[in-house]
Amino acid sequence: MINFILLFSRQGKLRLQKWYTAMPLKDKKKITRDLTTMILSRKPKMCSFLEYKDMKIIYKRYASLFFCVGAEAGDNELIILEIIHRYVEILDKYFGNVCELDIIFNFEKAYFVLDELIIGGEIQETSKNAVLKAVSQQDVVQEDGEVPSLKNVLEELGLS
Repeated sequence: MINFILLFSRQGKLRLQKWYTAMPLKDKKKITRDLTTMILSRKPKMCSFLEYKDMKIIYKRYASLFFCVGAEAGDNELIILEIIHRYVEILDKYFGNVCELDIIFNFEKAYFVLDELIIGGEIQETSKNAVLKAVSQQDVVQEDGEVPSLKNVLEELGLS
């Protein structure tokens, strides 16, 4: 299970955070500060896996952003790396070559994509197209101000 996901810049600025386990704000800040410092001080050729307290930390750098995931000790690191890569691919497709500014100015879309991909610390949808379709439907709802009927949604999902 994924405990948290952090996105931060090379300067150590937190750009996005999603916590799947409940913990006090003080602990969240300490974990964020510790991991940001540890990851930024590592050389590029070093391994992308760390052990921190009772968790595995898996991170990957894309352009100027670090994508960091805290997972349980027994989780597979390569699957977590694949989840990170899948998230970046979806963001890339949605924004058209995603960059740090896209995350900063459209953080609600970045969170929405993440919520379509991962719920409660577990991967929910592996299909890039299904996630992009859900995000585009949300865009339509935001633009029109209309909520599609339950019947239409069920028909589109093939559940009617």
